[in-house]
Order: sequence, then C-alpha cells, then structure tokens
Amino acid sequence: MKLVVNKKQIEVKEPVSLEDLARLEGIEGAIFATVNGRMRELAYNVANDATIEFKGLSSDVGMRIYEATLRYVFAKAVYEIDPTLKIRFSYSISRSILVTIENKELTPELYESILNRVNEIIAKKIDIKRISVTKEEATKLYTKQNYLDKIETLKLRVENHVNLYQTDDYINYMFSYMLPNTGYLTKFDTKFYNPGFLIFFPRSELKGELPVFVDQKTFGRSLKEAYKWAKIIGGDTIANINKNVDTRDKEVDFVNLCETKHNNQLSELGNIIQENIDDIKLIAVAGPSSSGKTTFTNRLRIELLAKGIKPMMISMDNYYKPKHEAPKDSDGNPDLEHVEALDVQRFNKDMADLVMGKSVSMPIFDFKQGKRVEGPSVKLEKGSPILIEGIHALNEKLTDLIPSHQKFNIFISPNTQLHIDNHNPISLTDLRLIRRMVRDQKYRNTPVTMTLDMWSSVRRGEFKWIYPYQETANYVYNSELTYELLVLNKIALPHLNAVPRDDKHFIVANRLVKFLKYFKEIDSKLIPSNSILLEFIGGSPFHD
Repeated sequence: MKLVVNKKQIEVKEPVSLEDLARLEGIEGAIFATVNGRMRELAYNVANDATIEFKGLSSDVGMRIYEATLRYVFAKAVYEIDPTLKIRFSYSISRSILVTIENKELTPELYESILNRVNEIIAKKIDIKRISVTKEEATKLYTKQNYLDKIETLKLRVENHVNLYQTDDYINYMFSYMLPNTGYLTKFDTKFYNPGFLIFFPRSELKGELPVFVDQKTFGRSLKEAYKWAKIIGGDTIANINKNVDTRDKEVDFVNLCETKHNNQLSELGNIIQENIDDIKLIAVAGPSSSGKTTFTNRLRIELLAKGIKPMMISMDNYYKPKHEAPKDSDGNPDLEHVEALDVQRFNKDMADLVMGKSVSMPIFDFKQGKRVEGPSVKLEKGSPILIEGIHALNEKLTDLIPSHQKFNIFISPNTQLHIDNHNPISLTDLRLIRRMVRDQKYRNTPVTMTLDMWSSVRRGEFKWIYPYQETANYVYNSELTYELLVLNKIALPHLNAVPRDDKHFIVANRLVKFLKYFKEIDSKLIPSNSILLEFIGGSPFHD
C-alpha cells in the first residue's frame, strides 16, 4: 500500500491506524489527519493508497477536537464522582471554558476532587471509542446517565442513527471528532473562579500554547448578563428556544422580547451619555466582524437625537492612506487592518480640532482614484459629540490628543450563552461567522467557502486590533438576538450543505450544520425594520 505522509512517500504492507502511522513516522503532536482531503480521526484505519496530512494544535480543527475531548473527560470525571451532579460548560473570559455545577455549590474540595479524577483518567490512557446506536438506544443510555437535556436535543434529530463516544462504561457526545484515548490531554490548566472553575486549553491562534489568564471584568460581566437573560427568556439551549416558537403567537412574542433587550440597552446607553454630555466630546464604537456596528451606530445616533443631542458621524474609512502607503502583511500584501493603514496623525488632529471648536476640512476617500480628496469644511455644534465607528475606534493612538474624560468608548459584540446541551456550548465566534456568511452571500454574492478563506485573517486582525481594547469600554453592547439562528439557519444551511466533502472547508461547514439543523425556522417578516439582524439578511434602512 503506497502512502504519501506529510509529502513523504512510504509503503506499508497492511492496513494501519492513523495513530500508529504517526507513531511509526515519528510525527509528534498529531491531533487528526486529512486522508485524500477528508478529515479523519486518529483512530481511522487506512486500508488503501492515500495522501495523508497530519495536523496538530496550531490548526483550528485540531484545537476544537482537543477541547471537545477535554470537556468529555471532565464530564466523565464529574459523573464518576457523583452521577447526580449536573455539569455545564460555557465559553468564557480569557479564551477559556467556564465549568459550573448547576445543582450544587462548587466547593474548593469538590474542585480538587474533580481535578484529581481528571488526572487519573488521563494517566490511564483509556481508549475513547466511537459507537453508532439508534435514537431509541441513545435515549436509554442518556436516561441511565441522567442526561435529560441531551434527550431533548435528540428529539430534534431527523436521522435515526446517533454517533456516541464510549470510555469504559461512560458514554457521551460532544458534537466533534475525538482523540483516540485520554492520554493525549497533556496540556491544559484550570483556575477556581466562583461560581465554577475555568479550563484553559491550547489555542490555535497561539500555535498550540495555553493562553495567559487575563481577568476580563467588563467582558465577564457581559457574559454573566447574557446568561441571566438566556435563563429569563428560556433561551439557553436549542430545545428551549424551539419551545418559544411552536406557535405563531409565541413567535411574535419571542422576536419582540429579544428586540426589546436591544431597545432597553440603547435607552440605558442614551441616558448615560445624556447625563454626562457636558464632558463627552467623542463617542467611539468598536467590535469584531459581524457585530452589527453599522446598525447599532445609526440607532444610537437616533436615540441621542431623541434626547436633543446631535452627534456628528464621521467615517474612519475616509482616513485610509493609499494602498501603496499601507503597512505590509507577512505575505507582502497591503495590510488594511493595520492601524497605520489609516492616517493616524491627520485623524488625531482633525478630531482634536473639532473638539476645540475649530472648522475642519474633512477628507473623503475616493475609491475610484484610490486616494483621499478634500471634502467640505465642518464645525462641531455646541453640545454635539463626535460619533465614530470602526475596528480601531477604541485605539488610544487615534485620539490621544483628546483627554480620556472627554471620550466614551462602546464595545459591541454578540455575547451569547447558548448551548446545544449542557455539555456543548455554541461558540460566540461561530455566531458571528454565520452572520458574516449570510451577509457576504446577500451583498457580495460570495460563496461560504470564500468567507471561510478570509475568516482566519479576520480573526488574526481581531486578536491584534480589537480585543486588546475591549476592557477600556465604558459600555458593552450585547448585539446578540436569541432568535436570530431561527432566521439565519434557513439561509445558511443550503450553502453549507453544498460544500463538497473534498473541499478544505467541509470540516467547518459540517460542524456548523450539526447544530444549525436543530433550530426551527420562523418567518423573517416578523423582524422589525430597525433590527440589527437585517444588516445581515437584507432590508436594513441603514445598510446600502
């Protein structure tokens, strides 16, 4: 049997597992492999000629497999300590997983007991085997283990077969491929963090290293509020969300309930700014891709107008330098996400001059010419703040001529605490990715594979230019709408399902399909005309 392994040609006489092949070839750090372009677990047996490429923790897929296996082992440990304990995993601050015990206080003693049991399971290098059962059999197994929330998810499944993973007598499913045994989990850390504890796992964007703990108080408070909100409206799991829309009247109520959260945040934000308007000269809005910045900024402008405050909206795009003057990325191409792609000095001076009451000739970026041209002269009215929005809006470098007490920073992001079930949280990043896919398809006729091609670059830019400044925010606006995946799923699913199995993006597309298909669909006509959601599906009065 002829194999090409990481571009090296070899021959083997009999079928071999990927795990054994990696060991024979001295390949360290393998988490999974692609076989003829298709993703395979390390337990997979290669029986025919194939081209194989092993991947590790520096890949996003490898990171997710590792993280899912880690959750699996922690869930097993808790179950073995006390089968009645209800454990929940949620994505949390500092790129971690927050573990909470829903039906019992997590004491330091219980925390230590869980860690000791996890380490024992890892040390034993117990095999993790995939098994296929019927929905009825899975229901019985989950009932035995008191995983009733998983049974609710099973009810939403159309297919009759279910893949589960078994270790000793323990069975669970983490909506992911898994590592072949528990001994692979050699790299993780934990921290007691009331009311639970945090698990830190290797991050692909850190080349497989653990993140340094940063206690992000502002972000953490936003996630805590998101969790409370999900509990209030019954929107913490897919099954519970679907129960909210099983009749037309419920659909109407649920959509408006979610939109009311946005309205209330805007009202609260408007009141804060109004109370401090004598000091506030510049309002800056920033957030990661597909947060809904355009709609939010326009709705904030209207909120302030209703309070007698007339903000001057200024587009940061007009301060871009010509492409040939922009910094270069690692591939030698213009890096338009770099802060120095903007004319920082000019922007800083113009904002400071406006705040001091001076007239300023505003630039306009002429995209046909690829450069700035001079625009009209403007002057800020008394009592009117400047309103800017962009990925660098919170970067002090752009506005350091304006005193800090005269600036009001707003960070916007869809912070959700949504779960498939208690053991399977839905990533905040995946929600934004789905929004981006739908928007790119709608406005640019861009296939989902092209969006996925760009996504890793987008994420690198966010970690470099956006997330470091979120803790400077005076206000965090949660742009999540708990009903949105009931609308986005019917638009995204056909495009995701059309991604071929041999496409390099099939792995990600399939992962998104696995949970999107469980959401019911609702009528998009119920969405209010000023909703952030219309920025992505079309029909927004604030979007060209």
